[in-house]
Amino acid sequence: MSTSKSSSKVARTAERKRLRNRLVRRSVKTYIGKAKSSADAGEESAYPKTMLAISGIDKAVSKGIIHRNKGARIKSRLMKKLNKK
Repeated sequence: MSTSKSSSKVARTAERKRLRNRLVRRSVKTYIGKAKSSADAGEESAYPKTMLAISGIDKAVSKGIIHRNKGARIKSRLMKKLNKK
């Protein structure tokens, strides 16, 4: 456990950020999974789900939760899968 007052505050803020980042990452993964499954099935709702996933990825990248290259790679793979029809 932290000993000084400032280090305990840093630990508290780091925990809050960790929980917030985990929530964002999990929601992005959910969006990606739904977009992939609907694109594989060839559903009509594949395009809006993919756009929702891309929007979530962009937000996570802008917040620094996901690296920008990883975000670009995921978006590229999603669009590739969507256009495969």
